[in-house]
Amino acid sequence: MNSLWDDGEGGKYSNDPLAMRVYSSRLLGSEPKLVLHGGGNTSVKIRKSNIFGEEEELIYIKGSGWDLATIEAEGFAPVRLDVLKKMAEIQSLSDSDMVENQRAAMTDPAAPTPSVEAILHAIIPFKYVDHTHADAVVTLTNTPNGEETIRNLYGDQVLVVPYVMPGFILAKKIREMTSDFDWEKCAGMILMSHGVFSFDDDAGRSYRKMIDIVTQAEEHIEKEGAGSLSLAESPLENLKALSEIRKRVNDVRGAPVLALLNNDPGSAGFAGLDNVDSIAARGPLTPDHIIRTKQTPVMIDSDPERDIAEYSKNYEKYFDRNNPGELIPLDSAPRWAVWKGVGTIAFGRSLKEAGIISDIVEHTISSIQVAEALGGWKALPEKDLFDIEYWELEQAKLAHSGKLGEFQGMIALVTGGAGGIGKATVEALHKRGAVVAALDINPDIEGIFSEDGIMGISADVTDESAVKESIDRVVRNFGGLDILISNAGTFPKSENISEINSDTWQKSLNLNLTSHQLLLKSCIPYLENGYLPSVIIVASKNVPAPGPGAAAYSAAKAGSTQLARVAALELGAAGIRVNVVHPNAVYDTAIWTKEVLEERAEYYGMSVEEYKTDNVLSTEVLSRDVAEMICAIAGTAFSKTTGAQIPIDGGNDRVI
Repeated sequence: MNSLWDDGEGGKYSNDPLAMRVYSSRLLGSEPKLVLHGGGNTSVKIRKSNIFGEEEELIYIKGSGWDLATIEAEGFAPVRLDVLKKMAEIQSLSDSDMVENQRAAMTDPAAPTPSVEAILHAIIPFKYVDHTHADAVVTLTNTPNGEETIRNLYGDQVLVVPYVMPGFILAKKIREMTSDFDWEKCAGMILMSHGVFSFDDDAGRSYRKMIDIVTQAEEHIEKEGAGSLSLAESPLENLKALSEIRKRVNDVRGAPVLALLNNDPGSAGFAGLDNVDSIAARGPLTPDHIIRTKQTPVMIDSDPERDIAEYSKNYEKYFDRNNPGELIPLDSAPRWAVWKGVGTIAFGRSLKEAGIISDIVEHTISSIQVAEALGGWKALPEKDLFDIEYWELEQAKLAHSGKLGEFQGMIALVTGGAGGIGKATVEALHKRGAVVAALDINPDIEGIFSEDGIMGISADVTDESAVKESIDRVVRNFGGLDILISNAGTFPKSENISEINSDTWQKSLNLNLTSHQLLLKSCIPYLENGYLPSVIIVASKNVPAPGPGAAAYSAAKAGSTQLARVAALELGAAGIRVNVVHPNAVYDTAIWTKEVLEERAEYYGMSVEEYKTDNVLSTEVLSRDVAEMICAIAGTAFSKTTGAQIPIDGGNDRVI
């Protein structure tokens, strides 16, 4: 474990304890082997004058919802130190009362809720306190002789604390253990199956103590020859099977999730271990992880439906065994899977959630193998893990994730995504919670969108191999496919039938008709496993009301509409809805160049502005209007509709 402390950088904050606290906290947070995604907490004790000119001693402690890697000064909650110390003297205190009184003792009501470890930080008699869930240390504690190993390794250097529930109970336990304790002789504390504390009146020394404690654990693991991990090359993935695994998890959870497959050599090696069923089922690396990962993964062998159904039943039994009587069960779906011989899969309602779980899993499977080499992987007893999973303070962390979008956890594919209707649809779906793959022949598509959850793919949708490769890439990245928006198209130059160039005709058929068939062919196997799967083909008003000079366009669009109607008949049994939208006069799209627009307006004897609003409502139809309609059709309002053709044209008198 390398120290990242820089005396020059740290020296900038020597006269600002809170800024120093931010600096050293970020050093801890930048190392995933110390803390992951919101884990750990830090504090600093500061004397400040209040509005009455009275000096108070405050503790600034990491607030709930903040991550040490990116924390700012406003991420620390200022709490009156004397109140927290008095709370430590109370014999018993409920979790809700603890949180309420900690908030009441804050000097800034707008600050985040203090960490559940605020009381513990308060009773540690040093200015700076650091707490991590260091992989190496926790791994050592999670072995049959873990406590003996820790005591032999560190001696009197650290205080060894047996596992107890975090929060008030832990603070009380440590207060009792240190009633006659010489803190000056102690560099830190190791909490069995939980984590590490270091402390000092100097931020740099506290940080280096943490690094030293963790380094000793890492060196012990290396000395024992326990650091090597099983590695393997994963076979080519069966992407249809991946989408089926996701479908079964969706069914149990009652909501769509993303399924992030990791089949790198480390994950594939773990998934191929002979004893993986046993070691993966013993529990998480630290109890803090259980709210993300549940107690165990689902083991996927040859029958995902059976395996996930069995996991669900076992989770329900686990809940019934441990429920004191008043708790309401969480959903029984797994949060991660070991796909035997292939790798691991993380399931999350968002890319962020699935990514967090994937990171935790990566660290967990490494630690499991190290612990096995040191004598055996040994997690906390089931009841202790259950108490954390259903601890109201941990559940509160998940409850503050905000309102979920309509398409949260769903996976969409939009062709022609670089501009116009396609780009507006990509943005509209993403805004509603979907992850979206935007396909376009324009190579710039790969850099147009910067948001997490939008993947730009450059592909020619008239090339069958390119289409299949693109679809496979989407499934490989997200786990499946739920929504297909087949939008890519072209508007050929206006020509009467007697004048149509054969290349113009064929190009229109290839892009405006054949590409839709190629997309459907590649997407159907995955849509069959999709969540409320929906296909929307973007056709044209020219289908019900064609105009002269547009035969190549109108015929191809009519063909795509007929294709959609047949698809609706064929795919209805699989629950896949197929509908068509017929936009008209949408001029902020790539196919409507200035020249084409002027040409069509002239053909009808209108000005460009008259041509733009030539509809019953005398309104201009924009790309975002079509995108809103597409989202509506893909949503639950149209969940009982298939085979429909829906105009979005401001009211065209010829169509009406």
